[in-house]
Amino acid sequence: TLGNFWQTAWLEFYDHMEGDEWTIFLIGAALVPALAFWGFNGILLVADITGKPTFITRYRIQLGKNDPVDRKKLWKAIYTALGNQFFVSFPMLVPMFYIMKWWENTFSKELPTFQWFLVELSIFTVVEEILFYYTHRLVHHPVLYKHIHKKHHEWTAPIGVVSIYAHPIEHIVSNTLPVMTGPMIMGSHIVSVSAWFSIALVTTSISHCGYHLPLLPSPEFHDFHHLKFNQCYGVLGVLDFLHGTDKMFRQSKAFERHKVLLSLTPLSESIPEPPKKEE
Repeated sequence: TLGNFWQTAWLEFYDHMEGDEWTIFLIGAALVPALAFWGFNGILLVADITGKPTFITRYRIQLGKNDPVDRKKLWKAIYTALGNQFFVSFPMLVPMFYIMKWWENTFSKELPTFQWFLVELSIFTVVEEILFYYTHRLVHHPVLYKHIHKKHHEWTAPIGVVSIYAHPIEHIVSNTLPVMTGPMIMGSHIVSVSAWFSIALVTTSISHCGYHLPLLPSPEFHDFHHLKFNQCYGVLGVLDFLHGTDKMFRQSKAFERHKVLLSLTPLSESIPEPPKKEE
């Protein structure tokens, strides 16, 4: 029944757009993911700026950081994020559009089954993990780090919007291409592309948000990367384990906290950092 509902809704939307594939593609691949990103980050920004609601701020990972956030630094991050979206991500959708048209499936009137979407989602995730891990390690090379990746690491205690606060070259190579490549390989339907882009943007925002909130994926892994720089380069952590780039993380309290929080007690309270040794 739910499948019939979405199929009917898609056909109504398709007819309303009069089959205009470019407009449909822009709405699905640009507008919907952007709304998901800024809608989610809008809530986080209220907490970052005002310190309220305390329900959110009490789950801060790096205690005492961004409390409140530096507004000058914040506006710089927001302007850069918007610039990357409008002048980097959106133009990259043009060649992607023609690649997707070549597959002759992206704008099909028949939606993919939910089971097939789950298969695609699994493939997208694996492709992103591989491409992001190695491109991320690449921009940590001293030559590239100084001129490119250092910008992103200005935030040792990140917030959600910092997920796309990066040099334009990094945003192309390490942020956007790893997410775009899976759908282009699979020739996915625009609905699948839209859902995947939205999930990817919200997930990376959670990884950077600085709060370990109940029921959401743990951001401890990537937060530790911003804190230590040379640990936890990937998304899932599989390649970090294989390459040994998570050894310090696995010996930390952050690793013990790296799980979905199923209670209302902040993990920073139930699994606190050990007291610092007095000099």
